[in-house]
Amino acid sequence: MSYTVPEPKIFACEQSTVLAEKIAESFGADLGRVTFSKYSDGEFQPSFEESIRGSRIFIIGSTHPGTENLMEMLLMLDAAKRASARHITAVLPYFGWARQDRKDKPRVPIGAKLVAKLLETAGATRIITMDLHADQIQGFFEKPVDHLFASTIFLPYLESLKLDNLTIASPDMGGSKRAYAYSKFLESDVVICYKQRKKANVIDHMELIGDVEGKNVVLVDDMVDTAGTLTTAADLMIERGAISVRAITTHALLSGNAYERIEDSKLEELIVTDSIPLRKESPKVKVLTCANLFADVMQRVHQNTSISSKFLM
Repeated sequence: MSYTVPEPKIFACEQSTVLAEKIAESFGADLGRVTFSKYSDGEFQPSFEESIRGSRIFIIGSTHPGTENLMEMLLMLDAAKRASARHITAVLPYFGWARQDRKDKPRVPIGAKLVAKLLETAGATRIITMDLHADQIQGFFEKPVDHLFASTIFLPYLESLKLDNLTIASPDMGGSKRAYAYSKFLESDVVICYKQRKKANVIDHMELIGDVEGKNVVLVDDMVDTAGTLTTAADLMIERGAISVRAITTHALLSGNAYERIEDSKLEELIVTDSIPLRKESPKVKVLTCANLFADVMQRVHQNTSISSKFLM
């Protein structure tokens, strides 16, 4: 008797439903049916409202704080495992807790490693994510990880701007590798910002390494949280003679008074993806969807074909 491989099914965590609907539409499928029962104390329970036995399923959900977003994904994975799904792929447009990728002082956790183990224990047999805060997080998993780069989304947009005297900038030393990769593709110059912090999210001092006079500068980073680094860098570059400063950041956390900082800064625009739902709209924030990228890679994973063309850098 021949066995027909069932069509893949796509499900969404509640906080990523809008993006999941875009991904499913690009994929050419409907979102699967899931309900969430909620108790008055905040506890919730997901339930798949259709059979997934023997199926390849994709569960889409970013795991940005608060913790309920991660817990949602873990419960969905566990439910899928117990419902006998054949392959369970956790699609994490944003992999949260990734800034805790090492012990940077005594007696602290390695949160990214813990989250990786939780996802695997809950039932994930594969991970698809985008622009991890640190590339080495892939090594925290024992299951296959497809680490996508938002450069495949951002580079066509940057090219469409046709900026003269383009210079790519990294807002800190840690992002220099990413900045050099963009500059190599765009054949542009690179400058680096050197910053010192008093504590998390608080910049004590920033210096600019390189010349930006007469240049159109594009800052490149993987995430923007309070926007303190990007706005300080943009203001510094305008002071040093830059014509314009833009920023591209994959994950728009935009917490605290980030929106106010951006709108009051010298940034021309902040270009982000929809990996995380925005709290509100801003005239300076432009959103490019990552739905087509994820849908394409999910199709290739299902068909067991190469995804290497999705790695521009």
